[in-house]
Amino acid sequence: MTKFKQQNIEAIRNSAGKACSLLKILANEDRLMLLCQLIEDEKNVGELEQATHIKQPTLSQQLTVLRNEDIVRTRKEGKFNYYSISNDAAIQIMQTLGHLYECNDK
Repeated sequence: MTKFKQQNIEAIRNSAGKACSLLKILANEDRLMLLCQLIEDEKNVGELEQATHIKQPTLSQQLTVLRNEDIVRTRKEGKFNYYSISNDAAIQIMQTLGHLYECNDK
């Protein structure tokens, strides 16, 4: 195998690893439901709970996973924390899933 082909395989393996990591994070029904709500607009915890029917502490646990993995970001306004999707790859995946499975309103 030539040096060029070996470098290409290493780049593909690296990309595959990144994709697998993101897909593992998204491979959870509650997290997908939360991201479906956040794809169009930011929401606070109360709005997410009402829209998804995911109760505490599960809601907070799943938001923590998404935040720790840099999939969502928070913005504090008064006593409310607002969540929005911050990862471009996650946005693209959610848009694709929305087209395939109608998880968003469009």
